[in-house]
Amino acid sequence: MPNTRYSELGGFLRSRRERIRPEEVGLAPGPRRRVPGLRRDEVAVLAGASVEYYTELERGAGSQPSDQMLAALARALRLSHDERDHLYRLANRPIPQRGGTASHVHPAMLDLLTRIDGTPAMVSTDLHTVLVQNPLAVAMLGDLCAHRGRAASFLYRWFTDPASRQIYPREDLAPQSRSFVADLRAAVGRRSPGDAEAAELVDELLRESPEFRSLWAGQEVEVRRDERKRILHPTVGLLDLHTLSLFSEDGRQRLLWFTPRAGTDTAEKLALLTVVGTEAMPTVAG
Repeated sequence: MPNTRYSELGGFLRSRRERIRPEEVGLAPGPRRRVPGLRRDEVAVLAGASVEYYTELERGAGSQPSDQMLAALARALRLSHDERDHLYRLANRPIPQRGGTASHVHPAMLDLLTRIDGTPAMVSTDLHTVLVQNPLAVAMLGDLCAHRGRAASFLYRWFTDPASRQIYPREDLAPQSRSFVADLRAAVGRRSPGDAEAAELVDELLRESPEFRSLWAGQEVEVRRDERKRILHPTVGLLDLHTLSLFSEDGRQRLLWFTPRAGTDTAEKLALLTVVGTEAMPTVAG
């Protein structure tokens, strides 16, 4: 990347960092801050980067950031769509299409996710690619943002990778499969005819999963809005939850949060999970 362009990238990152107050991204303000906005180390933590790497980016040095790193920086800095696109241009990267792990999460949805305390929550696409999770969602489900390519869609993994089902009770698997397929058909219908991303996902699942082929032929359509979910966590045991959704205007993204079902001990187990954290939860979990 030309040095002048890289210098512009560093300056843009610095300007976006300085405008954000710590409390806006869920951080404690702390005593007597020497710089306006966020510190470099705080942005690095929010974006999942090392402090040294992020510092080099702001200085206009170092290696070209990857698409995944740019997406993480856009979320950490609460960039608008136009600002996100400008960031990619400065980094000499193609602006990502909608969908996939580099999808842009609206700053207001990220802000709401930050403010959801004491309950697992995450933002995913309509094709079930998880874009961002709060810490309790990672502790409960594992790091669902770590997957790349087609496997980034949890729906794809559900029908092609048996490990994705390990933390669900056996009797819940068939209802979950039907729900996934009905929700996918609704998502395909909302998208424009011939949408390549959705068509490719459906075609691959039809080739690879007899279970998916059978359910897809049933033509069932139902958006997942409010349903029961039971999770077998390796440390705290069975979690009995309501799953609720808030959708973006175009329906392509949803904010999901999980609340304890009344009459169960799930609230106490979630409180314990905030202490246990991610220590006992493998990344492969769904």
